[in-house]
Amino acid sequence: MAMGWFGGAAALALGAMLAGGAALAQSYNERPDVATLPQTGWNYERRTVDVPMRDGVTLHTVILIPKGAKNAPILMTRTPYNAEALAANQKSGDLGSALAGYDNAYDVITEGGYIRVIQDIRGKYGSQGDYVMNRPLVGSSLNPTKVDDATDCYDTIDWLVKNTPESNGRVGIIGISYDGYEPLVALINPHPALKVSVPMNPMVDGWRGDDWFHNGAFRQTNMPYVWEQVATRDNSSAWVSNYADDYDQYMNAGSAGELGRLHGLEQIGTWRKITQHPAYDAFWQEQAMDRILAREPLRVPVMLVHSLWDQEDIYGAPAVYAALEPKDAANDMVYLSMGPWHHGQEIGDGSTLGAVKWDQDTAKWWRRHVLAPFLAHFLKGTPMDVAPVTAFQSGSNEWQRLNGWPTAPAATPLYLQPGMGLGFAAAGGAAQTVDYVSDPAKPVTYEVRPNTPTGYVDNRWPTWLADDQRAVSSRPDVLTFTGPVLTEAVTIAGAPVVHLNAATTGTDSDWVVKLIDVYPDQVAGDRAMGGYQLAVAMDIFRGRYREGFDKPKPLAANTPLDYEFALPNANHVFKPGHRIMVQIQSSWFPLYDRNPQKFVPNIFFAKPGDYQKAMQSVTVAGAKASYVALPVVK
Repeated sequence: MAMGWFGGAAALALGAMLAGGAALAQSYNERPDVATLPQTGWNYERRTVDVPMRDGVTLHTVILIPKGAKNAPILMTRTPYNAEALAANQKSGDLGSALAGYDNAYDVITEGGYIRVIQDIRGKYGSQGDYVMNRPLVGSSLNPTKVDDATDCYDTIDWLVKNTPESNGRVGIIGISYDGYEPLVALINPHPALKVSVPMNPMVDGWRGDDWFHNGAFRQTNMPYVWEQVATRDNSSAWVSNYADDYDQYMNAGSAGELGRLHGLEQIGTWRKITQHPAYDAFWQEQAMDRILAREPLRVPVMLVHSLWDQEDIYGAPAVYAALEPKDAANDMVYLSMGPWHHGQEIGDGSTLGAVKWDQDTAKWWRRHVLAPFLAHFLKGTPMDVAPVTAFQSGSNEWQRLNGWPTAPAATPLYLQPGMGLGFAAAGGAAQTVDYVSDPAKPVTYEVRPNTPTGYVDNRWPTWLADDQRAVSSRPDVLTFTGPVLTEAVTIAGAPVVHLNAATTGTDSDWVVKLIDVYPDQVAGDRAMGGYQLAVAMDIFRGRYREGFDKPKPLAANTPLDYEFALPNANHVFKPGHRIMVQIQSSWFPLYDRNPQKFVPNIFFAKPGDYQKAMQSVTVAGAKASYVALPVVK
């Protein structure tokens, strides 16, 4: 009996100890299964919803509603960059703090009392479905499904206006870069509640001059972006490099295709498409948003926002403006803003661009005097006084109100001249050339080494387009033509067009042309700007596309050939005391992949033995003298 009792008591005690241990084990994790963020003191209500699309896929959506909001318009951004992070509360309950991330002109949104909606696009972060980079539109031969970003935008707006009782039923869409591409596709069969679209620095044509190529030359420093954006839903797999200097990374790999192989990019569908379509074929033409929108009726007011020194998407906004503006007979539907900014700088501080100072916070001025009244007009019905084109003129450092763009009545040739001069009159007499050797083993860099990996934090990437070009102007493989000191201003407003006549000993070649404002040797009150060489417009052209972007052909060696291509838009005053400069070179590394200078079917897969030196000869006198056609207004 005693033993039985003891055994029973021991068993009970042991059971209690085990139960206590189990309870302890269960409670040892101090984190709740799901943490609910308290909203005490916030001036807005935060809702998260998985919005259903027409095919059953749900898209993760964050909705921020100002406290007490009634009949408030909705301002939406669709993004592949994590809606939760872009709508994260930053240490306080102020709506501006919650919108401190990329794409948020928080002062305009907060002061305007907008209902803010940020949504993960299909296949990214919290949204279901498959991700396709810049998913082609329904009906395209490139999209076998019945959904795209346009249908997803339509379905989202439809859900929002039916399920957000605080709204007035009017919706706007805004975004930068990839997020700026989304306001463009929203114009395809738009929802009736969509009242305004604001594409800022949008991705438009990845081959002509935005993210992937510029006139056929591949922007290889975007390769890490391809991997990180596509490899995982939440960008959790990083591109891993053991190089502190991108120059070494890309040079040691040889070709872009080989570097892609070394980093596993051949697993990525986007990469395979890029490497399989090095020319401007139907694959790129079918996706070019300026071409697509040129065929669409104009049904929604649009403000295109362009950065004059956009280091990523400098082609897109002006191209879409050129496609849409002819449809705007009353000049009250299509608007263009151009500021002295790098990519996306319009939502930050716009006082400087690298070393260049603008004498004002240009971005804040634009948000207050252009963006805010524009949104309020179309989403609230308030009056506005916004010009069809609002353009910052660098040099004079003043904002302009214009009726259209460009404003130059005609092109004025600026000729390259013997003796490395420039002038508005061609050199007479027989043909003359200036020569240099282009060596792929010693390419011209786009910025001073070390070339820091491309990114957005603690690097020189955002402002490299405004870097001082003196870093390369004395290289023997860079031709530097300089005009006389100006006695009166030369003002340009539009896209300069290169008319280059040149020969090469190779069978392929790249041509980089830069239009530069050379500052006086001394600048009063700003010693650092003395002699500064500010690139006003510059770009690259791959020679094999001389006869057509979709027709790569070998160049005839040792034969002067004509090349014509546009530089990015400029709105600039070359002031008295300054000089105009034009630089020409044949590489821009490691930003762009090296041209072997020997024709190969696909430069992505060029072999080490394909890269060869070439003698480049640029015509500077005679009937075929090279020149840059400047859009001079006075």
